[in-house]
Amino acid sequence: MGHPAKILRFTCVGATVALLYIALYLGLLALAFAQPVANSTAFLLAVAVQYAGQAAFTFRAPLKDGPQITRFVAMIGCGLLSSALITGIAQPALGLPHWGAAVIVTLVLPIQNYLIMSRWVFAYGSNPAETSQ
Repeated sequence: MGHPAKILRFTCVGATVALLYIALYLGLLALAFAQPVANSTAFLLAVAVQYAGQAAFTFRAPLKDGPQITRFVAMIGCGLLSSALITGIAQPALGLPHWGAAVIVTLVLPIQNYLIMSRWVFAYGSNPAETSQ
């Protein structure tokens, strides 16, 4: 699946981003931000940190790479779609509790993201022809 050190770096960034999201979300709620504003702000900031951390620390890829950023955004969209399918279709169809669907999402998305990042999002980071476009 990948180099053990890279998987460890991926896990560290992912855990940090998850904790950051929780802290931002709860902090913004405590500051009386409306729930949709708190969630979307925390999510967008966490995604920005995730991109920077995974690019620079995990995959050793440049940060300023338009095609790479586009692929990362597409990966986030795939994660949102997977999450929606699990919580909106599979959960009721299988009669799972909401917490069960949430656990499945938290198990599936990191694997899905690692595979997409390592094989597509950051796979081209060292190609000078692509980063110069």
